[in-house]
Amino acid sequence: MIQQFTALTLAISVLTITPLGVFAVDRSNATLSTSGTERTLVLPASADQAPVIALGSGTDPETGAVVEGYAIIHYKKADSHKPQHSGGGGTTCYGYLASGAKWKTVEPWVVNPVNNGGLAGDFVSANLGADIAKWEDATDGTIGNAAGVDVLGEGSSTVDTLVADQSSPDGVNEVYFADVSSPGAIAVTIVWGVFSGPPFGRYLVEWDQIYDDVDYDWSSAGEAGKMDFENIATHELGHSVGMSDLYTTSCSEETMYGYGANGEIKKRDLNAGDIAGVNKLY
Repeated sequence: MIQQFTALTLAISVLTITPLGVFAVDRSNATLSTSGTERTLVLPASADQAPVIALGSGTDPETGAVVEGYAIIHYKKADSHKPQHSGGGGTTCYGYLASGAKWKTVEPWVVNPVNNGGLAGDFVSANLGADIAKWEDATDGTIGNAAGVDVLGEGSSTVDTLVADQSSPDGVNEVYFADVSSPGAIAVTIVWGVFSGPPFGRYLVEWDQIYDDVDYDWSSAGEAGKMDFENIATHELGHSVGMSDLYTTSCSEETMYGYGANGEIKKRDLNAGDIAGVNKLY
């Protein structure tokens, strides 16, 4: 079944209910510290294992509209998170950041592929483009025929220092490697957009991604003991197009299943629910 979340009211100051339909941690202590070449995404201590952090409201630099931001965290799968059974999912295994929230314009993206995790820069840049194509191809309900919608535009590489936007979007979709403070966090995708109001009026305006190359080694070939970049990036880019994490064990074979593991490669290829969900969204 489609991932559903129940809106509850809790008397805990660090937890709020967001239009995304999941619990989010307040951003009051979330910062990106920059000191020379050392970059660390510092998440609140209370964010440990929380899947979403609310970044508050900002301004779309292109339209001046008020938008909301969320940081979506992809955690390494611990033993306690392993599914008790592994289901094949199905065409109903999908969920959205918010119903109707999608890209209505096409924007370019930029990546600084320099990393300490063992990946070649050329591979990072090329693989991101290939992973985006998987989601775009699937918007017509199939994979591999390149007949889908151009959702995330064209990418380019840079040697400039990139900084994820946690206060307000800056009009640039950025991808880079850095340290992420929250234990177990593999990568973080920050998405800005309009997530409330009538579904037809919701839309996305920006996405940034940070891959942790301090706590993890990375692989381009599914090596044991390393995070497979294609596996993780395909999942993260699902957030960029508007898909949410899944935590139902029967949906554990989907690319958008919320936990990752060393050596895992099954998320490289979209599953039936991933395809059905992005096709319905676009």
